[in-house]
Amino acid sequence: MLGFAPQSTVHIGHRAQLTLAKQPLCSASFYFTSEICIDGMSLIDRIKMLDEGVVGVRKLVPSVPTGVEMCRMLVLISESLQAELEHKLRPHKLNDSEFRTLITLFSRPDGTSTPGEVCLFTSLGTTNMTRIANALVKRGLITRGPSAEDRRRVVMQITPAGKRFVQKMLPTMFPRLKCIFEGFSKADRSSLNRLLRKLAHNLSQLEHTAGEPP
Repeated sequence: MLGFAPQSTVHIGHRAQLTLAKQPLCSASFYFTSEICIDGMSLIDRIKMLDEGVVGVRKLVPSVPTGVEMCRMLVLISESLQAELEHKLRPHKLNDSEFRTLITLFSRPDGTSTPGEVCLFTSLGTTNMTRIANALVKRGLITRGPSAEDRRRVVMQITPAGKRFVQKMLPTMFPRLKCIFEGFSKADRSSLNRLLRKLAHNLSQLEHTAGEPP
């Protein structure tokens, strides 16, 4: 993000973490906490490190824009949300990409879609989609084959077992989802939804800027 991404991942053990806690965290290296794996460190602690790191960065580069903290915070929160989803799916030997694919098919009126359409809905690449489809077919959660209307067209379809799995799995996710938004009023959720969509619009505009990918 913004050209500041670190080149390597650092793993810090529990004892080193205690030592680290006694040190001033003003160096730029601790600013990019989304790619620093620190055992047992909570999201709140990592955001505190982020805040302290930004102070250090601005001492060296005063022109750093004010939005950079929020960009990095969104990355950290996104990674934690991803980990939350993966944690819930892991006992079922599924990952988030596979579940997203299954949910996409589940949401379709006839339970079918083409691999290309599923890629668009899930933001997954075609190579990944082939692997994901293979895994879901093997589990008996979807089928994949030529369309009855056009045999040159491949169609993926959720199976009855796949539907039962989604119907059983989704309710187990709701309690923790409610915890994530604990303390958010209806107005808060509405504002957050609006602001995230506004941010998505701006990022989409960047994607169309020639010569400088986001």
